[in-house]
Amino acid sequence: MGSKELKYIGKRIPRVDVDKVLGDAEYAYDFELPGMLWVKLVGAPHPHAKIIKIDYSDALKVPGVVRVFTGEDFPFKVGIYAADRDVLAREKTLYYGHPVAAVVAESLEAAEEAASKIVVEYEPLPYVLTIEDALKDNAPLVHENLAEYKHAPFIYPKPGTNIAHHTKLRKGNIEDGFAKADIVVENSYKEPMISHYYLEPWTGIARVKKDGTIEVWSSHQSPFAVRNLLALSLGVPITKLVVHHLRTGGGFGGKAGLLLEHIPVLISMKLGGRPVKLRLTARENFFFMAQRAGYLIKMKTGVTANGKLVAHYGEYYLDAGAYADYTVNIARAVGLTAFGPYEIPNIHVDSYAVYTNKVPTTAFRGFGMQELFFAVESQMDELAHKLGMDPVEFRLKNVFVPGKSRTAINELLRKDAGAPAQAIKEAAKLIEWNTPSEKPREPWKIRAKGFAAFWKGPFQPPNATSSAIVKLNEDGGVDLLIGTGEMGQGTTTGLVQIVAEELGIPPEKIRVAPIRSTDMVPYTWQTVGSRGLFTDGQALVNALNDLKRKIRAVASKIFNVEEYEIEIGDGKACVKGEPEKCVELKDLALGYMQPTGITIGGPLIGAGAHVPERNVLTHPETGQILEEGHLAPFYTFGAGAVEIEINLLTGDIRVLKVVSVFDTPALNPGLAEGQVIGGAVMGINIALREKLLFDVKGEYKGLFPEGMLLNPCLSNYIVSRAADVPKDFKIKFLGVGQSDAPYGAKGIGELAMLAWPAAIANAVYNALKIRITELPLSPDKIIDEIKKKRPELLEEAEKFLELNL
Repeated sequence: MGSKELKYIGKRIPRVDVDKVLGDAEYAYDFELPGMLWVKLVGAPHPHAKIIKIDYSDALKVPGVVRVFTGEDFPFKVGIYAADRDVLAREKTLYYGHPVAAVVAESLEAAEEAASKIVVEYEPLPYVLTIEDALKDNAPLVHENLAEYKHAPFIYPKPGTNIAHHTKLRKGNIEDGFAKADIVVENSYKEPMISHYYLEPWTGIARVKKDGTIEVWSSHQSPFAVRNLLALSLGVPITKLVVHHLRTGGGFGGKAGLLLEHIPVLISMKLGGRPVKLRLTARENFFFMAQRAGYLIKMKTGVTANGKLVAHYGEYYLDAGAYADYTVNIARAVGLTAFGPYEIPNIHVDSYAVYTNKVPTTAFRGFGMQELFFAVESQMDELAHKLGMDPVEFRLKNVFVPGKSRTAINELLRKDAGAPAQAIKEAAKLIEWNTPSEKPREPWKIRAKGFAAFWKGPFQPPNATSSAIVKLNEDGGVDLLIGTGEMGQGTTTGLVQIVAEELGIPPEKIRVAPIRSTDMVPYTWQTVGSRGLFTDGQALVNALNDLKRKIRAVASKIFNVEEYEIEIGDGKACVKGEPEKCVELKDLALGYMQPTGITIGGPLIGAGAHVPERNVLTHPETGQILEEGHLAPFYTFGAGAVEIEINLLTGDIRVLKVVSVFDTPALNPGLAEGQVIGGAVMGINIALREKLLFDVKGEYKGLFPEGMLLNPCLSNYIVSRAADVPKDFKIKFLGVGQSDAPYGAKGIGELAMLAWPAAIANAVYNALKIRITELPLSPDKIIDEIKKKRPELLEEAEKFLELNL
């Protein structure tokens, strides 16, 4: 990739997916096929119940209704890491909203009317809605037949319990570690189940052609993941499956893997191949699509008097809801990460995914790291305060040193892994950590700063491969064929910039098809884990090198020189040092015809692939790597800081200033900054407002059905508005590249939101001297904690207000 001055990399190139702004973008919602049927799902009104009888006779009388399906029509299970999911509920329902029937009709209106006429007789069963209740010895079992389910080899369920998976991590000797500790901090941290709340509710369309080919159009992140999981779940050959990727209106992990695509596929199979469409409303998306897990994280951490971490014990519990989905693998990621970007010689962690009678949970932006770092970075501040040490200095004393430090899984960080200490120092500088916050004009308000560090790499299997194809066109432009999904993250634009830089052609001459079909584009594993730019970028660089080899081979014959004497740039192939000897790439695209008519070469196409080097697995009993290598192909390190203002009278928290620092270079600073701002807004909202409410304690009995999700709409599931966005952002990319990354750049999409719950909680402590260990940091919680632990603050604020009214 050379050391010449860069023309397109590192520049603020506009996004290539402008069709979203112009109104031309096509989503699954828009897609229709001739003769298409509509599906409407009927959900259960109980969190756990036997299905006694389903009466759909009146539904069949509605004009336009074609068929009603129940679980008995599909007597098998599907899933991602564990085959624990019924297509439609069979024998019993596992959560409120669990689909028990699917109505198929000629119109959406007919399907909706018929769905309202289905009568189901249930026998309610005891249920569990919390992690604590699900773990009790006498707890009702969500899955009595857990031992019979197929599951991935690295997933370890415990039959006879509600434990869907258990990860173990053991490093050093935990007893010896705590014996050396002078200070020990022990806390429990709780985080509720929340929604991804992407703007585009899920839609899926399927048809089976007469030759047996199954076509799928759906709202998903990863077309090849959908194809693979459908093939595995339904026993269909991959050669008979085509998945089409259209624009995706946000995903945040909620549209990774297999969603509900199997339902329209199976119904189309039953109905002679007719096209079938299942389109959820925003409200249905809460009940029928998986959400983000809730967390219970118990930590005990020891440190010496001089500030060195020596021991960490953890029990991490994730609420998987009714099905394992991605949450079992998130539990694995959280367990093996253990305690963030800090070196600790003695670690003992058990991480669990736990079944409950709630809506299933799945991957969420950050893959468990935001939730883990809320606990870790709160714990770090607590330790620092007990030591009497500045929290930033405490972090610097323990943070990983690339090339020297070993992680919790005994992985030696590569020398060019990044710059964790530099990121921490720069964030502290930008937030002016050592300068106290100004006092607000209103005495009932108080300001403070908070800090958090983070790191993350893609938690992917060692064989998570990617590939790319570049085709040189006869006008000198390029068709770029990639399989990665585009849902707003901007990866496609970054890949276009790589092509532009490598060939010296303007980005507007490079086309990436907005609709990517698995039979028309090369394979990539999944669009998750902030891996797209790194992994697909590496595959693309290899494809470009392949294309350039072919260009040099043709150009060298034209000028009768050796191939190494040809250089490529500015859309031309030239002999080095002889600028008059050049040929434009457009004249080589289909083969170069000499004056005599002899043609050299032919259509020029470059292909490339990437497989992560030395990605290794871990031991099931210890979590230690099986041989020297890496768990992830890269790690991005960073730090975030906030300045907040708390209204002591209302408990309201306003984030005034946000600082985000990442060690990586940015291929497109404009798009990268957009990701950082969006991630911060999302992370701040999670910290302050978001929570899926269930009637766990029976407080709403008589008003709402037991076990129901109580806030499945934006009127009471609160997301940020424009007025909630902080006004002051300071963002910095340190430009510390990894040698095998495309132009040194690593992923940041998920990392943009990791710091904020911890940073805000730490700022709350610095303002009030109150440690809050449960999210969200809502106004009522702030007021309750002040009343319990610092009532004098509230009394002083109220007294001042009374005197001045």
